[in-house]
Amino acid sequence: MNGHCDCTVVGGGISGLAAAWYMHLAGLTVRVLERAGVPGGTIGTIEDGGWMIEKGPNSALETTPLFDAMFRALGIAGERLYADPASDRRYILRGGRLHALPMSPGAFLTSTLWTAPGKLRLLKEPLVGRAAGEETVAGFVRRRLGSEFLDYAINPFVAGVYAGDPERLSVRAAFPKLYALEARYGGLVRGMIGGARERRRRAETAKDRARMFSFRAGMQTLPRALAHALGDALELGAAVEAVEHDGGKFTVRYRREGEARAVTSRAAVMAVPAYAAEGLVRPLAPGAADALGRIGYPPVTEVFLGYRREAIGRPLDGFGYLIPEKESRSILGTIWSSALFPGRAPAGHAALTTFVGGARQPALALADDDTIMRAVNRDIGEIMDVRADPVYRQICRWERAIPQYAIGHLDLMKTLDACEERLAGLYFCGNYRGGIALGDCLIAAEALSRRVAGGARTNNHQQP
Repeated sequence: MNGHCDCTVVGGGISGLAAAWYMHLAGLTVRVLERAGVPGGTIGTIEDGGWMIEKGPNSALETTPLFDAMFRALGIAGERLYADPASDRRYILRGGRLHALPMSPGAFLTSTLWTAPGKLRLLKEPLVGRAAGEETVAGFVRRRLGSEFLDYAINPFVAGVYAGDPERLSVRAAFPKLYALEARYGGLVRGMIGGARERRRRAETAKDRARMFSFRAGMQTLPRALAHALGDALELGAAVEAVEHDGGKFTVRYRREGEARAVTSRAAVMAVPAYAAEGLVRPLAPGAADALGRIGYPPVTEVFLGYRREAIGRPLDGFGYLIPEKESRSILGTIWSSALFPGRAPAGHAALTTFVGGARQPALALADDDTIMRAVNRDIGEIMDVRADPVYRQICRWERAIPQYAIGHLDLMKTLDACEERLAGLYFCGNYRGGIALGDCLIAAEALSRRVAGGARTNNHQQP
């Protein structure tokens, strides 16, 4: 079975689905090929006896107006749920105790999370000059804010967002807006003032002020709605085997239901993880394949546990907590899932989602279930005063979880840029490019769709 369209999208995760949907709105014919039997990639929701488990992202931040426009167009705006206001409260473990992350100058001054010398060190920030070259996140924070702020704020934050190591990640690639505060304004304090003006002009919301949301039926509501809107343009269970280029056209060969198939198009979007795109594009662009192969993805295992509410000795009065590496624990942190959104646990019960592994302890993420459960039960039992065994559990494993924007990442992206210029019609799209957050993926997908649509119009005008 063969076919033809304007653009073939390889990968039906959120980046591929969103890019295809935007192209469809622009009037292009698209075909989305997804290996799995369900759309969404890492976004997936399990409903089981009153428990709701998110296999991937547990929520998202409404950082761009693209969200609302998309939800309204898809008819799911009414399904959106905003997190309980208490979710603004987050905790960091220090000395075996949970300390609230201060959210105001007054709370910072009275916080027990940092020592008095650590707080005083922050006052030097406006006096620190710019960096001479590319820096790690750790190097940037240590230079501008001091080691204590790195250890008990940024280190756990990076573990929670990237499952990464701030000593390896590039601040310019992983946190470009933070880097820009120094590059444009000379410092973080001055930059926060100027950056607020820029966000207002772009109609964007800072991540620390954006509202957190999910859906009544979980995060999989979004990819399901996109899949429904794309209809027959989405093929599930389609294992792509090769991407060929000849005479200005791309042929994507795949196998579905045991049958060899192919689709030809003027454009092809690689919307699979970097490690999957590497093998597909190597015959066409070995340099780009090498760049994709250098992007690491550490393993992460998610442990969802359900308890009777009385078994937990502390109030679930926030989002959850993160654990600094210096605390020498086995887990990265825990989300208090049932405290964020309704319908995540049966009445009288509480749901906790805990993460292990990442760049900090990759071997633990790959351990057997019993080893992981012993580590998780020990840590959350001590941290949260849990007094009984869980009544429900679900373990979700990601052997390659989140792309790491390490030192040199931007050079890898330049290699992909050069490949797109040389092989007109070939595009790369995914959370390894432009940001890992859901909002970043939507922004990148919408921008990519405009590029593809522009290329298609140019090609059509050139036809005799």
